[in-house]
Amino acid sequence: DRSFRIDTGQLRRRFRSLQRALHPDRFGQRPPEEQRYSEQHSSLLNKAYQTLLHPLSRGLYLLEVKGVEPAQETDCDADSEFLMEIMEINEKLAEPKNEAVLEEIETLIKVKQEELTKAVTAAFERDDLQEAKKLLAKMKYFANLEDKLKNKKIPS
Repeated sequence: DRSFRIDTGQLRRRFRSLQRALHPDRFGQRPPEEQRYSEQHSSLLNKAYQTLLHPLSRGLYLLEVKGVEPAQETDCDADSEFLMEIMEINEKLAEPKNEAVLEEIETLIKVKQEELTKAVTAAFERDDLQEAKKLLAKMKYFANLEDKLKNKKIPS
């Protein structure tokens, strides 16, 4: 089923089941071609799981499967209000470390990512791939902010 909406619990259970069946440790005494098969497919399985687990990578993958090029950083047809919001958050992240501000930013990012995930789900469900593409571009901005936030929170 190629749907943006997934049951992550079911995904996790299916992944673990396949991981157990394909794990290279189970193929230690098998012929070399079976060992290679196990290693290759175990690696693909891990990559697939990580791709499907996260809404941004899952959405980008679905666009790719449907033949839609993801938005490029330079294609930014994001509205100016959105870009101003991103700039303001970046400016706050550039300020000296302040735990209260970092927590505020973390909460804001989580809320925005949840809103965008719901909007992307709706776009995919009505097969509006161009809208999904625009929303996923916005999700990328918030994923980048989340990475910057994590780096800022790591003790120096």
